[in-house]
Amino acid sequence: MFKKIALLLGLMTSMLFSVSALAAVNAADPYALVDQAAQQTFARLKADKSQVKSNPDHLRVIIREELLPYVDNRFAAYKVLGNQIKETTPAQRDAFVQVFTEYMVSSYADALAHFDEQTVKVQPGKAPGDSNITAVNVSVKEAGKPDIFLEFKLRKNNKTGEWKAFDMVAEGISLLSAKQSELGGLIRQNGIDAVIAQLREHNAKPLVLKS
Repeated sequence: MFKKIALLLGLMTSMLFSVSALAAVNAADPYALVDQAAQQTFARLKADKSQVKSNPDHLRVIIREELLPYVDNRFAAYKVLGNQIKETTPAQRDAFVQVFTEYMVSSYADALAHFDEQTVKVQPGKAPGDSNITAVNVSVKEAGKPDIFLEFKLRKNNKTGEWKAFDMVAEGISLLSAKQSELGGLIRQNGIDAVIAQLREHNAKPLVLKS
């Protein structure tokens, strides 16, 4: 199940926040953002398919170019740190945000290695109103298989009015909560500097396509 969730995570998150043509994506509307960016990323993944096959690390390039501008990396990293953030210095927090961001790039890229011909449909929802947190529901469709439903959580920057993602829930599992459990325990046991070094080492490894 976790392998399937990982596949969907990489596929859907990258599709959700693709911004090859930044001006074409309406970041002021979370639903429009999801819908427009999904179509753009499908096109990018298909166009770069042969390049990814010859150089799997190109998936990381796609993630950095298409995903990161629309993910609230600092907010997500701070959520992972939780209460332990009080015991860190500004320099440690900045370093953790950097390595955590690259860690997520690697995670998404690894999952994208399994990209196939799935399609996605954004479910209509209510306008967020005055809230700066909202959820966008999508369904993943694949021929011969039942639909899978995902929920993306987005946060609005009150200064810019733009929405960015910070979490995804797949089959009842929150990505952010999973990473908080995984990394939070390591930070408590080994300290944040050791975890930063561990993530940096992980991020330096080349991406290998899995059959």
